[in-house]
Amino acid sequence: MELVPGPRGRTRRPEADCPVEVALAAVSGRWTTLLLRELMGGPRGFMELRALFPELSAKVLTDRLRALEDRGLVGVERRRGFPVRTRYALTEAGRSLRSLLVELYATGEELLRLSEYRTELP
Repeated sequence: MELVPGPRGRTRRPEADCPVEVALAAVSGRWTTLLLRELMGGPRGFMELRALFPELSAKVLTDRLRALEDRGLVGVERRRGFPVRTRYALTEAGRSLRSLLVELYATGEELLRLSEYRTELP
């Protein structure tokens, strides 16, 4: 398999429509991959997600979910009542990230196995 099979990937600088840049932007942001992972299992309510990630503030969770919604990766269902119930579910585009997340995990495992790779996060 060719590394860059299409012309949009043969740029001289990062371009917004480069498939690699699009994929990386889809999963960028702290907590994003973890939220995507949990939503791969099915729709979740806001409070369910809060309980899964107690160190994640409500503000940051709201910001991340809104960013995923803006990217077209997550859909939101608001149910009437008091309090209003909000459920988040992956869209078809969001579900398409499954193979990328699996491959990122496998690549990370391999990098951790290699002694010369440094694991410090920015």
